[in-house]
Amino acid sequence: MQLQGILAPGRARLLATVVWGVFLCTGAQAQQSGAEDALLQMKQAYQRGDKATLAALLPQVQGHPLEAWGAYWELKARLAEASPLEVQDFFARYRGSYQEDRLRNDWLLVLGKLRDWDGFLAAYPAFRMRDDREVRCYATLASALKGQPVSREMAAEVRTDWLAQRDADDGCLTAAELLLANNRLSPDDAWMKARQAMESKRSRAARDAVNLVAPDALPMFDQLNANPARFLSGRAVVAARASKEMVVLALIKTAVSDPDVAARQLDSKWSPMLSAEERNWLWGVIGRQSAMSLSPQALGYFGNVTRVKDLSDDMLAWKVRSALRMGQWRDVQPAIEAMDAETQREPVWVYWKARALMQRGGDMRREEARELYQSIAGTGGFYEMLALEELGQRSAVPTPPAPLTEQERQAARQDPGLQRGLLAINLGLRSEGVREWNYTVALHTPGGMSDRELLAAADLACQYQVWDRCINTSERTKGTVDVQQRFPMPFHDAVIGQSRAIGLEPAYVYGLIRQESRFIMSARSGVGASGLMQVMPATARWTARKIGLAGFTPDQIYERDTNILIGTSYLKLALDDFEDSMPLAAAAYNAGPGRPRAWRNGPPVEAAIWAENVPFNETRDYVKKVLANTTMYAAIISGQPQSIKARLGTVGPRPASDPEPNKDLP
Repeated sequence: MQLQGILAPGRARLLATVVWGVFLCTGAQAQQSGAEDALLQMKQAYQRGDKATLAALLPQVQGHPLEAWGAYWELKARLAEASPLEVQDFFARYRGSYQEDRLRNDWLLVLGKLRDWDGFLAAYPAFRMRDDREVRCYATLASALKGQPVSREMAAEVRTDWLAQRDADDGCLTAAELLLANNRLSPDDAWMKARQAMESKRSRAARDAVNLVAPDALPMFDQLNANPARFLSGRAVVAARASKEMVVLALIKTAVSDPDVAARQLDSKWSPMLSAEERNWLWGVIGRQSAMSLSPQALGYFGNVTRVKDLSDDMLAWKVRSALRMGQWRDVQPAIEAMDAETQREPVWVYWKARALMQRGGDMRREEARELYQSIAGTGGFYEMLALEELGQRSAVPTPPAPLTEQERQAARQDPGLQRGLLAINLGLRSEGVREWNYTVALHTPGGMSDRELLAAADLACQYQVWDRCINTSERTKGTVDVQQRFPMPFHDAVIGQSRAIGLEPAYVYGLIRQESRFIMSARSGVGASGLMQVMPATARWTARKIGLAGFTPDQIYERDTNILIGTSYLKLALDDFEDSMPLAAAAYNAGPGRPRAWRNGPPVEAAIWAENVPFNETRDYVKKVLANTTMYAAIISGQPQSIKARLGTVGPRPASDPEPNKDLP
C-alpha cells in the first residue's frame, strides 16, 4: 500500500497492517497494488464519465477495503439507466456504509425526477444523512401527492429549503408549486424567493419563482433582467402587485451593481408607489450593498427603513457592522434584536449586543451585558475569547480530558469507517476519505459519536498524522476540549526555528498554517495555492527572489522546509508592510495586500470591528480564526494565559508619516 508519500514509513506500514489485518481476514484475495491502481483509474474514469472503463476495472477492486468506492462510481455513472434491482443489490452489499447512503441520496433524486413516488417513498425512510435539500422537498411532495397530510412543520421545511437553495432545482420548486396551489405557502414566499435569488445573481431561480405566482409577468421579468435601467425608465406608474414586484426586482438588480444609483431611483420616483414592506426591503438591500463597500452612506440608507423586522438577517448583520464602523452604538442593539432568535444566539451577535449595552450604561444594562458575556466566554473562538477578556480573564489552555483507555483506542482502530477513511486519504482519494470519515463520526449512528468516541477517533487520526481529521474530529466534542488534538504542532522545530529566525511570533505562524492547510503538506486550493502555508506559485517566485533563494523552482513549494521558508518570509514582509498589524497581514495573506489597504481607509476602529466589516465572507472568517488560533497557540507555547485583544489593536488609514506601502508585494 503506497502510504509512504504521506506518512512516515513506519506509520504507513503500521496503518496498512492494521487495516488489512481486519479486512483480509475475511478471505478477500485482491491483489493489493493492482487493486489500488484500479481504484485510482476508476476515480479518473468517473470524473470523465467513462462508463466502459469503470465496468472493466470494477472486478479488479473486488475484495479491497475500498471496493465500495469503485462499485459506487460504476453504478452512479449509469444510475439513470440502472434497474431498481441493481440498486437494491448495491444497498444490500454495502449496507451501513457511507457509499450505501450516498447512493440512496442519488437514487432518490433520480426517482424524484422520474416522478416515481411509490419507489421514492419506499426508499426514503432508510436515508440516514437527510442532508440534501432537494431530496427533503421531494419527500414532502411525494407524501402530498400520495394523499398524506402535509403538516405545518413539513411546509415550513419546504419553505426554508427552497429559500436556501441558491440555484434553480426541480424538487423544491415543484414542492413549492404544489404547496402554493394548496395555500400551504403564500405568494409572499414566492416573491421572497425571487428577491433573494436576484440579490444572489441567480436570475433563473428568480424567474422560476415569478412563474409560480405571476406567469403573465415573465415578459416584464425578462426585460428587467436584460436591462433594469431601461425597464425602470420605461414605466411611469405601477399599481398591481406583480408590477410593483417587477420594479423591486429591477431595483435590486441595480443595487447589486450600484447601490447609490438604486437609492436615487427609489427616493426620486418609486418610493410612493411601493408598499412600506417593499420600500424597507429595498433600503435594506441598498444599505447592505453600500455597507459591503464600506461606504459611510450605508447607515443613512438603513435609516430609511421604518420597520427593521422587514429586513433579512443578512441585511441586519450589515446594519450592525456599519453602525459599529461608524461608532453609532445606539443602532446596534435594535438591529440584533430584530434578527431570528437562532441568529441572535450566535457568539458574534451576543458579543456585540453586550458591547452595545455596556456603551449605553446603567446598572441593569451592565448586568445584562455581563450575563451575555458569560453565556459565550471561553477559548472556543474569536468572540468567545473577546467575551472572556471583557470579564477580566485571558485565554488559557483548558484542563485536558481524562486519558483515553486502551479499550477506547482499540474501538477506534477497529472501526471500519475510520479505517476506510484513513486508507482512502493515504491512497490519494482525499475527498472520498474525508467524506467517509465525517460520515462515520457524525452520521453513521443517530446523534453521532459520543465525546469519548470522538476523542479516540481524533487520537487515531493524530497517530497517523492526518492532521485535518485530528483537528476537525476533536472540535466536534461538546463537553470537553483536548487542546493537543485541536491545536497540534507538527514540524515543531522547523516552524519555531524559521519563525524566530526572521522575527515572527511562532504562534502566529502556527495559527495561520492551521487555518490555511490544517497541516496537510499536499494541500492545494482551487486557485493553485499549495503546501502547508498555501503559497501561490507567483507569490512563491516573487518571495524567493526577494529573500535571495537561489535556484528556486515551483515544485519545491511542496517541500516542507521550503514551503515554510517561503510562507513565513512572505508573511513577515506583509506584517512589515502593515505596521505589524496581525489582522491586516492575515487579510493580506488571504486576499492579497491591495484589498486590506483599501479596507483600512475609514475611521480608525478597534480591529475586532474592522475584522467584522471585511466585505469578503471568507476573509472575514479567516482573519478571526487566525487571530483566535494564534492566541491559543501562544498560550500553549508560553504556558501562560494570553490576550487576543493585545494582538488585535486598532486599524485605520496608514499614517502619513509612514513610508509608502510596498507596491510590489503580491
